[in-house]
Amino acid sequence: MDFALLEKGIWLGCAGIGFAVLFNVPRRTLGIIYIIAALGGLLKFYLISLESGLVFAALCGSSLIGFLSVLAAHYRKAPPMTFALPALIPMIPGFFAYKAMVGVMKLTAEQDPEVYTKLFFETVKNGLSACFIILALAAGVAIPLLITRKETVKRIKTDIVLEKQLENLEEEN
Repeated sequence: MDFALLEKGIWLGCAGIGFAVLFNVPRRTLGIIYIIAALGGLLKFYLISLESGLVFAALCGSSLIGFLSVLAAHYRKAPPMTFALPALIPMIPGFFAYKAMVGVMKLTAEQDPEVYTKLFFETVKNGLSACFIILALAAGVAIPLLITRKETVKRIKTDIVLEKQLENLEEEN
């Protein structure tokens, strides 16, 4: 593994911790958020280095974050979104969104039709890239949370107690 890739993972973990502190999550979750953010970002950048596509890499990285946050939620007794959101935010494509907004501002002042056309297509490309990456991040983290969604332990226990009470009532009648 390349050291530059490992360094990105370290910094993504630090960024995840920063957002976790900003969101005021419990202290017991900070270490796991660091690991989840680092692993999700590492997977994304590893897939990008394999030239698999930016949107696909973002989808895979956010899916890993989603699955790991479900596991961490059971381990640390906290909601999965406590782990998923701070770990996911460092993967947001700020560069593409910034370039799209700068392009929109430049379009308002451009007079030359050839330059305008080139600038327009660049701006649309950056805007669509940002939108698709954000959609991939949202879907990637939501799908594992929806797939692994189960009833809570409290509700299962309540249902079992109710079933036993119903059986006792039926036996008495």
